[in-house]
Amino acid sequence: MRNLLIVIFCFIGSLMVRAQELNCTVTVNSDQLSQGDLPIFKNLERSLNDFVNKTRWSNRTYKENELINAQMFITITKYESNRFEGTIQVQSFRPVFNTSYETSVFSYKDNDFTFEYLEFQPLVFNENVYESNLIGVIAYYVNIILGMDADTFSLEGGTEHYRMAQQITTQAQGTNYKGWDSSENRSRFVLIDDLMSNTYREYRVAMYNYHRKGLDILADNNSTGKQVISGVMKLFETMQKRRPNAFLTQTFFDAKNEEIQNIFSDGPKVDIVKLKETLNRVAPYYSSTWNDIKY
Repeated sequence: MRNLLIVIFCFIGSLMVRAQELNCTVTVNSDQLSQGDLPIFKNLERSLNDFVNKTRWSNRTYKENELINAQMFITITKYESNRFEGTIQVQSFRPVFNTSYETSVFSYKDNDFTFEYLEFQPLVFNENVYESNLIGVIAYYVNIILGMDADTFSLEGGTEHYRMAQQITTQAQGTNYKGWDSSENRSRFVLIDDLMSNTYREYRVAMYNYHRKGLDILADNNSTGKQVISGVMKLFETMQKRRPNAFLTQTFFDAKNEEIQNIFSDGPKVDIVKLKETLNRVAPYYSSTWNDIKY
């Protein structure tokens, strides 16, 4: 009887804990195609959702409430035989402590997504073999999501996942698929290379400070949280002087511009004049957003 109870409790416990890390919605949009209503597109979508959410991507065990919320939106622009061309928009989120708010951590659109897919083929990630561009691109972005999420909770906590993304990139170098080449502007190669480069070391410090030392304490200490987030903009200014218009700077403010505007348009005051000057130097493409900061 005692052994039976142990088995029951272990089974119940296994239901409360998942090995997988993501709660990701993958959408495949084929509306641009004349044959967009073919079953293969829905089957691809179903397979990708299973692949992303049921694969174990790390050795960490996640509880249900710890899963990382994310989205992948794939738009197919060309389909012929078993070859697909299109784009993939990736976005991930993170909860903010003591609030019901989720902050956008990563938001990026990749315009060079070409792959081959046979209907009902199994999608399995093998870190030692580059089996297909479909698996490679998806696994790459999963590791970017996991790495960036980890960086927001501990300083440089995402290194393990970035190394895997870098390994995938290296394996993909021998293929003819676009998006992996070091010479391509803002490619997957450039993104992971920048994340691992000491040239952009301030970025990962900024990710940690902004989220863990800034956003996470806003609910309890709004003034201190704002001061920390304001200080994070100085880190980007330092990076900007070394590498103007850095890819990582663009990805950060693509995800955060509206949030930053909202943070500094309410509550305890900081030096908004200097803050807006800094923001306009590091992210001038969002100058209209910075101008809307009320003080």
